[in-house]
Amino acid sequence: MDGLMKARFDTRREAELAIEHLVQQEGLAREAISVLPVGSRNSAGTRKAGSDHADGQPASRDRDDAALAGAVEVSVHTPSDKTDSVRRALTEAGGQDLSAD
Repeated sequence: MDGLMKARFDTRREAELAIEHLVQQEGLAREAISVLPVGSRNSAGTRKAGSDHADGQPASRDRDDAALAGAVEVSVHTPSDKTDSVRRALTEAGGQDLSAD
């Protein structure tokens, strides 16, 4: 029986890494995975990551326009034979508050 597993991430980047792992290494279809902000506002997470930081060039500075309005949630329709590996992939990428239905 398939189930639904959810995890919250502090950054969109962590969520995307988890999704890529699930697709490339676990063989899940992208259509089985959704990513949404927690809450009603658009959000890239709760802290800066990736392109929200300065690019390392002289005179560059951190961006201050990142949509940091809350965590990002990844939901995965999980085949019963992949429950453990999906849980592991979500956790290793930084997923928190894991739940399964």
